[in-house]
Amino acid sequence: MKGKVLPFTKEQIEKITEKHPTPFHIYDEKGIIEYAKRFNAAFSWNKGFKEFYAIKSAPNPFLMKILRAQGFGIDASSLAELELAGRVGMRGEEIMFTSNDTPAHEYVKARELGATINLDDISHIEYLEKHAGLPELISLRYNPGALKDGNVIIGNPEDSKYGFTREQLFEGYKMLKKKGVKRFGIHTMVASNELDSDYFIETAEILFDVIVEISKEVGIRFEFANLGGGIGIPYKNEHKPVDIEKVSAGIKDLYEKLIVANQLDPLKIFFESGRVITGPYGFLVSKVLHIKETYKKYAGLDSCMANLMRPALYGAYHHITVLGKENEPCSNLYDVTGSLCENNDKFAINRLLPKIEQGDIVVIHDTGAHGHAMGFNYNGKLRSAELLLRENGEVVEIRRAETMDDYFATLDFGKLKDF
Repeated sequence: MKGKVLPFTKEQIEKITEKHPTPFHIYDEKGIIEYAKRFNAAFSWNKGFKEFYAIKSAPNPFLMKILRAQGFGIDASSLAELELAGRVGMRGEEIMFTSNDTPAHEYVKARELGATINLDDISHIEYLEKHAGLPELISLRYNPGALKDGNVIIGNPEDSKYGFTREQLFEGYKMLKKKGVKRFGIHTMVASNELDSDYFIETAEILFDVIVEISKEVGIRFEFANLGGGIGIPYKNEHKPVDIEKVSAGIKDLYEKLIVANQLDPLKIFFESGRVITGPYGFLVSKVLHIKETYKKYAGLDSCMANLMRPALYGAYHHITVLGKENEPCSNLYDVTGSLCENNDKFAINRLLPKIEQGDIVVIHDTGAHGHAMGFNYNGKLRSAELLLRENGEVVEIRRAETMDDYFATLDFGKLKDF
């Protein structure tokens, strides 16, 4: 139970539940802002540095407004995410549009907003030109293939559906130059939830190397290098967080050796991190409905994998705190489950926890990224509310819980009588 810190007390949560019934996701504004400031400070040596928050992690405009105030942009990958950026008031190079298998209308929307478009495939150059026109600034996504190992979540680069091969990258920039594009960026993203700090330094070296070669061979100048995201968080107590200052120092050293030494500076460094920005600062709060004892002992919650599907989808670990029992011995073995009609609807399997009783409040940690965002309505389950714990202690509802009316809104029951 120890090792994970909560930004609230049992008493605070009990008071919150008087107005907002469980389950709900709650985000810690103070934690998000503190890490955003640390991230920016680490890369302050690079003029033009910018983090484009991967909004897929937690697509809520209130969270994006908080991050925008820290100078963050938004990394969007769909029409709805572009629309969210627009509704927050973002325009132009505040938005990075990184998509794949992209329909024409999404490119049109990106062009309307003035977003920086990051193309995923060489065939998309002419597709974009035909349907939305080529912008002044354009980026291509590099898949380094065998040059770089992937990891468990995202897989090996050679098996990935994303990005240009090395040969296609050279050809792509030549095509863009011939078509009159004047401003260029480059991007790569080869890991997800990676905890090895050296991994990101190695990625920067691969990208800087190819920038040097393309600049010389094609005769173009790069404005930015987007190093992607994938920075992991310590879901387990024994995990160590990525040392972002070490990552920055390693990238700065490579920048001097490869970019400055080849007269290619200034080059803006971009990231598109999501998980590390909000993940540790979000929590799923739930109540115990039932304790069941058969071949195993089960603690059944009032939430389910519709509220947090990572454990079922990836076998992912999320730490669990039973409020008020933080100092009690973890001597009882439980599967912590939800009520979905699927046997993999489990938040934890064979987890040692204090003795759990009906009505206990359970907090599942590190759900601030890919938690609420991955929700769904299978089995008629309704997605929960999202709350924000402000720095001043105020609690604000930033997304209401879904209702039965929401669930049935796209069905026309009036047609049934004539069917």
